[in-house]
Amino acid sequence: MILYYILVPFAWLLWHIGFRIHVEGRENLKKVQTKGCILAPTHVSAIDPVFIVVTRWGRRMIVFAKKELFEINALLTWFFRCCGAVCVRGTKDEMAAIEQTVEKCRNGETLLIFPEGTREKDGKLLPPKSGLFVIAAGAGVDVVPCRILYDTPDGKMHLFCKVRVIYGEPMPAEQFAMESRRDTKKLRANKQALLDAWEKDGGVKDGDPSCQNGGVLLWCQAGGGSDLWPAERRLQGGHPRPADP
Repeated sequence: MILYYILVPFAWLLWHIGFRIHVEGRENLKKVQTKGCILAPTHVSAIDPVFIVVTRWGRRMIVFAKKELFEINALLTWFFRCCGAVCVRGTKDEMAAIEQTVEKCRNGETLLIFPEGTREKDGKLLPPKSGLFVIAAGAGVDVVPCRILYDTPDGKMHLFCKVRVIYGEPMPAEQFAMESRRDTKKLRANKQALLDAWEKDGGVKDGDPSCQNGGVLLWCQAGGGSDLWPAERRLQGGHPRPADP
């Protein structure tokens, strides 16, 4: 625990040297109405969890991670474990870890989970997995959607690039209540609601030049003809869809 609070300031400094981090919607974290909560960011890079840690001023969380995250290198593995990372995918103790996490969230802790389950390809949002909603229903906690956007031509993480970390409006716990884990209708509705929240959080602000410069904002992030801009959504935040190349 002590080691964690020693490491976080160094991580904060290192990440602010290596990236131009812009945080939006931090006030939404104060709108959470439940004792604990779940943070649900999109997933582009292996180091995405660190951006959440440093933009929350180092507040300790439970971090759900798949086995591959602990195989990048020894230093990141050590840091992730210090941050509270729990390896849940690809382990025989997966169900036990989930049950323990539900109890911890119910008692006031915060869970960081990447609902897409893997990193995005070509800037396209991936459908959320069901695990997030099962945990939220079991713990009875709010879910805070989050977008991590890399302002680069290809939408991927590059050293010294601008990174937008956007915290959206909390989704209330009542929204996730289910009679059983197999309530497919409720799961489908909540998955779509989270996708809608991600798209809303990734919208272009008026006067924001990032998209004009090839930034990672919706269509620009996708690098062209993406399903992030379906035909019926020609406008997003007042900005017309650019013509496909």
